[in-house]
Amino acid sequence: MLRLQARLITSAALAASFTMVTALGAPSLAFADDEQHERPTGAQQETFRQPDKSFAVYVGKNRSSTGHTMLGGFGHEPSSHWMEVVPAQDHPKGSKITVGATEEADMPGKLTKIPQARHTYRYLTSNYSEFTGMPAPLTNGGLNEKGVAARDVWSNSREELVDMTPKDQTGPQYSDLSRIAMERAGSARQAVQILGDLIDTHGYTTYGGNSHLFADGNEGWVFLEFAGGKGLWAAQRLGPDDIRVSYPGYIKEFPTDAVDGGNRDFVGSKNLVSFAEKQGWYDPDKDEKFDLQKVYQEPFPTKSFPVGKTADSKDAAPYRNPVSLEAEFAELGRVKLEDMMRIVRDPRWSDDRSGYGHVAEIDPDLPDPRLATLWMAPTAAVTAPYIPVSIGTRDLPVEYTQHRYLTAGASAEYLEPEYAEQEATESATQTFKRLMYATCARPEKYLADVTDAFEGFEAEQIKEWRKLQQTADTTPAEATDYTNRQALDGLRLGNHLLDDVLAESRADGGLHEPEDASQEDGTTASARSQSMGLRSSDSSRDRMHCDVGGGWADGSTLDRAGDYGDPDKVPDYSSARISGHQEASGDRPESAWRTWTPWGVTAAALLVGGVAVWRSRRRA
Repeated sequence: MLRLQARLITSAALAASFTMVTALGAPSLAFADDEQHERPTGAQQETFRQPDKSFAVYVGKNRSSTGHTMLGGFGHEPSSHWMEVVPAQDHPKGSKITVGATEEADMPGKLTKIPQARHTYRYLTSNYSEFTGMPAPLTNGGLNEKGVAARDVWSNSREELVDMTPKDQTGPQYSDLSRIAMERAGSARQAVQILGDLIDTHGYTTYGGNSHLFADGNEGWVFLEFAGGKGLWAAQRLGPDDIRVSYPGYIKEFPTDAVDGGNRDFVGSKNLVSFAEKQGWYDPDKDEKFDLQKVYQEPFPTKSFPVGKTADSKDAAPYRNPVSLEAEFAELGRVKLEDMMRIVRDPRWSDDRSGYGHVAEIDPDLPDPRLATLWMAPTAAVTAPYIPVSIGTRDLPVEYTQHRYLTAGASAEYLEPEYAEQEATESATQTFKRLMYATCARPEKYLADVTDAFEGFEAEQIKEWRKLQQTADTTPAEATDYTNRQALDGLRLGNHLLDDVLAESRADGGLHEPEDASQEDGTTASARSQSMGLRSSDSSRDRMHCDVGGGWADGSTLDRAGDYGDPDKVPDYSSARISGHQEASGDRPESAWRTWTPWGVTAAALLVGGVAVWRSRRRA
């Protein structure tokens, strides 16, 4: 296998480079214990057919190597994604926001307006455009200026709740709740209080059940909202010694007296227990405990599995058992920031359906709280770099903002001229998606090199960013400049890797051509012009992924624990260009310049000397 170009290159190649630069699944999803649960039919069936959606991991501060709470994860949507810094804002008295879903949603609803807060906080997020019937921009959370991190995660309610959900349901939906929590919550506990009050007051619009993970410097909370139109919700506190995986989000044993208030670790809607009793799903005289997972939710998509076990290749939803994953991640010991990055990047779940990657390390003792950071990958982190974005970041490179690639409805309308130059720039999301498709088409050949390149790139970033965070006089402008340089360097690195992988694939038998088998008789268009949509999505293995059997070739996140990132495995990407981006001295990859500047100076001296000799001979 052709290894990607090493950072150290020969002096002859350097001289040439210097001259060039200066001149310039399964048929149906089988849930665990599936025989006990009939599947719904009709439009609502799609909710249950999906083997997985969003993913999140909470690590309490006593379980981390730095003593800081960490929260990581991603959203699963077939959609455009882009990064955004949302400023703090003051709103006129009487301002309202639109919440809910339209009749086009799989579980239809009605849009309504609810009051906006007079002041909303600054926060970092990844927005996206597509979840049918729910108005864009949509969000799954992020990190706000109060040090509250949030992740939105699927959590299937039981079939009967889905069936009884009104067709004209109203109230905030999952994205509305995520956004409002970022805008208003000063702590993880307050996020739960805000969401509970919203559902109690305005109702809840569901797509089949959902959950949220919130975290601050001291604790975390998991919040569940159930389908059915009955305003059912529940929340559980996560302490500093806890590790929690939501995949899906869940709560098991719930103390029934918590609905009356006064329990610091649990809270729920007033009708949470009484409604279950009324339906015959819980009998306090017979049931030893009130288990929310059994009472109100679907079984996990995958049965429990032992730590280190490679999933059955026929499993439609491998590794999607959160309790088993918690045991796996606990084996990491004191979890590092790099471990969290690798967890979110793990090829077992970071695939074509992963819209982005987020990791927040919440340090309440920073010299400047504006340097609180969300590490953000613009699309699935398996083939994209993490970029440090601080709360004080003023803006992001336009390449990382909204573009029409994968944006809902873009193919049926023309571009608004106001966005012409924004759209003309390269889309980071599209570039790293292209890298995913090129890499994951032959993961055994390319994934190791791509992973090494990004982890080496990030290892240097982490070291430099920690110094910047702990410097008391670091300004938001300096943090912004660093973030923008790293974001553009990451994009150059991605372009370099993409060109390398495609060139190697062309040389190694050529690029794969789609088969003509699905064409109808009489069709004259080639297979390349047929629909490129995924034909089967019953299994998570059907879509594009890089899992070579338990993660990377050398194993899962746990198997790979230890040192993270070798800068010497980052290829020299200094000659890579960003489409439509003007090269400037400040845009150059700093690490690449550091690597070959001494050689470049020598080459330049030789070049200048050679030109001088040539000129003197001409004059002679």
